[in-house]
Amino acid sequence: MTSATRDDIRNIAIIAHVDHGKTTLVDALLWQSGTFRANETVAVRVMDSMTLEREKGITIMAKNTSVEYGGVHINIVDTPGHADFGGEVERTLSMVDGVMLLVDASEGPLPQTRFVLGKALEKKLTPILVINKIDRPDARTKEVLDEVYDLFIDLDAAEDQLDFPVFYCNARKGTCRTSVDGEDQLLLPLLEAIVKTVPAPRYDPELPLQLLVANIDYDDYIGRLIVGRIFNGTIRKDQQAALCRLGGEIVTAKITGLFGQAGLRRVPIAEAGPGDIVALSGFSDVHIGETVSSAETPLALPPIKVDEPTIAVVFSVNSSPLSGRDGKYVTSRHLRDRLAKEGLANVSIRIEPTDMPDAFLVAGRGELQLAIIIETMRREGYELSVGRPEVVTKMIDGERHEPVEILIVDCPEEVVGAVTQMVGTRRGRMMKMVNHGSGRARLEFRIPARGLIGFRTQFLTETRGAGIMNHIFDGHEPWKGAISQRPNGALVADRSGKATSYAIENLQPRGTLFVSPTEEVYEGMIVGENARPNDLDVNIVKEKKLTNMRASGSDDTVQLVPPRTFSLEQALEFLREDELLEVTPAVFRFRKKILQANKRPKSRD
Repeated sequence: MTSATRDDIRNIAIIAHVDHGKTTLVDALLWQSGTFRANETVAVRVMDSMTLEREKGITIMAKNTSVEYGGVHINIVDTPGHADFGGEVERTLSMVDGVMLLVDASEGPLPQTRFVLGKALEKKLTPILVINKIDRPDARTKEVLDEVYDLFIDLDAAEDQLDFPVFYCNARKGTCRTSVDGEDQLLLPLLEAIVKTVPAPRYDPELPLQLLVANIDYDDYIGRLIVGRIFNGTIRKDQQAALCRLGGEIVTAKITGLFGQAGLRRVPIAEAGPGDIVALSGFSDVHIGETVSSAETPLALPPIKVDEPTIAVVFSVNSSPLSGRDGKYVTSRHLRDRLAKEGLANVSIRIEPTDMPDAFLVAGRGELQLAIIIETMRREGYELSVGRPEVVTKMIDGERHEPVEILIVDCPEEVVGAVTQMVGTRRGRMMKMVNHGSGRARLEFRIPARGLIGFRTQFLTETRGAGIMNHIFDGHEPWKGAISQRPNGALVADRSGKATSYAIENLQPRGTLFVSPTEEVYEGMIVGENARPNDLDVNIVKEKKLTNMRASGSDDTVQLVPPRTFSLEQALEFLREDELLEVTPAVFRFRKKILQANKRPKSRD
């Protein structure tokens, strides 16, 4: 095999734990490389273009941009930092030759840091380390650098991978240092290091065109776009090309459009070569991991491998008495088509049919990933019901195994005992405890993935909102036994109608209510959380009888406690096995799977 390189291109991915400053650093690189005009108005964290990304302050989809430095075209891919979106990182790493690892100067390496770095080292990518947020008052830069070296060694990094350049940055100000106590300067040394450290793309001039499909996009004017990196050969607009499918089938089509990246803009180009990351149109039906190759001598690349899903949720048609009032898409056909479309672009989820024709099992990396899918569908006008998240088990040597996660908790010293006890009841065990002497402790646990369902809300309550938790998948272990669910039962409406102030006032001592006066309810709808473990059927539509009798003080103003509201993630955690969450564009409602009260007790027997 003959080998050649393209010295005018570098491909690099920015990887890190969530909220360590990847997107902010990309902002600074774009500004300082001259991508934007001096008077151009650009949003903060410009790469977070999805509405949900801006609302939650996290990156959900991996996106690529480019900068020019010293005659070299640098393709930069911004990746998500949350563990649930690890599939985005895995497909992104197939397009690059190096990674820029960001680590918070105070928090140090966290679970997702280990995950993304492990994947990068496995692919033998060249690393550059950036210790970010050095302006934090609790920064411990030197200790964090030692922790990163320990992490590299722990992940069996090769000797040449340990010899990486280190930069100390403040991404928000757009400055960096080459030593801890060095002078602040612009990010040009970082761009210089990318050109010098990241290897130029290598290719075989004798091989035909090979482009690995790493993403699927859509343009309102052009249609479906394939985004990927060219590993060998060249591609031209209007040429005939072959698509090597994952099943071995080969389909030919004409390349109707070819686009390169110039900053944040896609620009039409006539031709692209090895190392280029391009978008092209012409193939209507394509999947991530397939290969676009030469029509004359098609040759497939190895497909993208991603880790298996660990959490599954059943998506079903909304069958409640109030269905169809808010949404545009309510039938099983709409739901099936939308989930199939999601499966095309999202390599880390798995969609399977169930015994019921209007229900589908969707398996993913975690509750947040599935919640993002549900929230996106809700905003698009879909109505659906979802069940309680369940773990995906597997049989190994005839024994049932379940996914296990590493849980890292950062909390005040005074609540360490309460947190440890909480994790213990969920079959978790402590692996490590570190106290930096700052009044906060860092605890590391190994816990079954199902033990984390519903844990976050309880954890934030126990730590009074001062705790931080992160977790990452860490393999499978034999089934750990039963784990207690939500300790309290539900208050269930026993008839349809509109909730009244009179009924709510009388029910308040029974537990926490979820509905307001005049809100419409139906039989089987969960209207509150019982103060006791059992479910209780209640009449929340009861009205005060109107009589001629009057008594002093009987008609005083009714004092109602505001109803408890839920985010989508909190609502998924609240569910029990016999309950569903009704999701519409306007509201979330809890309900029993079996609505009729007289049928429910029979199903429990």
